[in-house]
Amino acid sequence: MTSLDFSTILPEFTLAIYALLALMAGAYFGKDALARPILWVTVAALLIVAAMTGLGEHSDTRAFHDMFIDDAFARFAKVVALVGAAAVLAMSADFLERQGLLRFELPILIALAVVGMMVMISAGDLLTLYMGLELQSLALYVVAAIRRESARSSEAGLKYFVLGALSSGMLLYGASLVYGFAGTTNFAGIIQTVNAGHLPLGLLFGMVFLLVGLAFKVSAVPFHMWTPDVYEGSPTPVTAFFATAPKVAAMALIARVMFDAFGHVPGDWTQIIALLALLSMFLGSIAGIGQRNVKRLMAYSSIAHMGFALIGLAAGTAYGVQTMLVYMTIYTIMNVGTFAFILSMERDGVPVTDIKAMNQFAKTSPTKALALLILFFSLAGVPPMLGFFAKFGVLSAAISAGLGWLAVLGVIASVIGAFYYLRIVYYIYFGDEGEAITSRMSSPQYVALIGAAAITLLGAVSMLGIDKAAGRAAESLVGPTVAAAATPGTVAEPDAVE
Repeated sequence: MTSLDFSTILPEFTLAIYALLALMAGAYFGKDALARPILWVTVAALLIVAAMTGLGEHSDTRAFHDMFIDDAFARFAKVVALVGAAAVLAMSADFLERQGLLRFELPILIALAVVGMMVMISAGDLLTLYMGLELQSLALYVVAAIRRESARSSEAGLKYFVLGALSSGMLLYGASLVYGFAGTTNFAGIIQTVNAGHLPLGLLFGMVFLLVGLAFKVSAVPFHMWTPDVYEGSPTPVTAFFATAPKVAAMALIARVMFDAFGHVPGDWTQIIALLALLSMFLGSIAGIGQRNVKRLMAYSSIAHMGFALIGLAAGTAYGVQTMLVYMTIYTIMNVGTFAFILSMERDGVPVTDIKAMNQFAKTSPTKALALLILFFSLAGVPPMLGFFAKFGVLSAAISAGLGWLAVLGVIASVIGAFYYLRIVYYIYFGDEGEAITSRMSSPQYVALIGAAAITLLGAVSMLGIDKAAGRAAESLVGPTVAAAATPGTVAEPDAVE
C-alpha cells in the first residue's frame, strides 16, 4: 500500500478505527456505562469524517490498482450518507434510552455499516463492491433484530438476513459471469471489453444478475418483499436509518456500476432500470393506500421514491445522474424530519404507529403539525416544496433522454401516491376526536423536524447549492459534459457525453 492509497482511504480508515476502539472500550469498561457517550461520540465521528470527505480541495484519485475510486461523485454520496446517519443517531438517543434499547453495540454497528457504504460508493472493482456491500449488510441484519425480546424484531432480522443472502447470491453469480466473459473484475477492464458498443450475451446475463442483487438493496420492485415487514418489525430508530443512508449508498452503487463498467452500452441497461422504476413507483404508490401502520406506510413510500430516483438513472445521462443525486439528498432530508416525529409518537409512554392516532394533533401542537404538513406535502410532490422540484428534475431528465412515456407514468404514480400523504394531513387537522397522542420530543428530534421542514420549504428558492454540487459529482462519474444545473423551474438539456 502506497502513501497515495492510504490518503485516499483515510476517511474510511478513520471511521473503521474509531469503531474498533469504541468496541474495545465498551467491552472493557462495561456497556451500560458507556452506551450514551459512545452514541454521541459516534455522531461526532460521523460528522468529522463527513467534513474530511467533503471539505477542502480534492482531486479525483484511484487507489489499490483502480479498486477504490475517490472522485466528486463518491464524495457527494458519502457526505449525504454520513450526515444522514449522524442525524438519525442523534435524534434517536432519547427514544433508545426510554425504550431500554440504548446499547453500546448499536452506534458501533451503525458506524461499521457506514464504512461499508463508503466502500460501496467508491468501489472500482466487483470484489471491492462485494466487500463493502456485505460489511453494510451484516451490520444491518444485526441492528434489525437488536430488540431481542421482541418476536417482531427477530422476525424482521431473520427475513432481512434470508432474503439478503439470496440477493447476495444472485449478485455473486452475476459477478462470476462478468468475470468469466470479461476476464477481469475491475470496472475499467470490464468497460474496455464492451468498448465497441456490443455486450456479449454472457456479460448481459451477468449485468442483469448484478442489477437484481443491487435492486434488492434499494427496495426496487419486484425485489421489495422484505421492506414492509422489516420496516415495521425493526425498532423505529433502525427503520429511520434503513430509510436514509443505505438507500443513498445503494443508489450511488448502481450508478457507479452501470456507468463505470457498462457505460458504453447504456441501451442494454437503461431499459431494465426504467422497468424497475415503473414497477416501483406504481406498487409503492398503490400498496401504500391500504396501510394504517405509519412505518409500513413509510416502507411503501420508500419503494415509490426509489422508483422516482431510478428514473434519473434510466435517463443514462450526466443530467440524469445529477437529478438522481439531488433527489436522494432531498429524500434523505424529508425522511429525517418525518421519522423525528414518528419517534416521538407515544400514548402513556408506549410508542404508537397507527396513523389515526394523529387525529386532531394540530390542536395540541400546531407548530409540529405545520412542520409535518410541509414534509408530507413535499413527499407527495406538492409545489412549492423541495420534493416537487426533486420529482420535476428526474422527470425532466427522462424527457430529455427520450423517455417521455416514463415521465408521464411517473406523474400518474405521483398523483396516486399523494393520497396517503394527504390523508395523514387530513387526520392531523380534521380527524375525528379521540384519545390524543403525546409528542414528547428531545432537542435533537425537534431540531430535525423543524430544520427538515424549513429546508424543504425555503430550500426551493436556491436548492441550497445541492444542484451545483450534484452536477459536479455527475460530471466526475459520467465524463465531461456541459449539463446545466437542475434548478427549480427549469429543464436543462445536457450536451452529449464525450
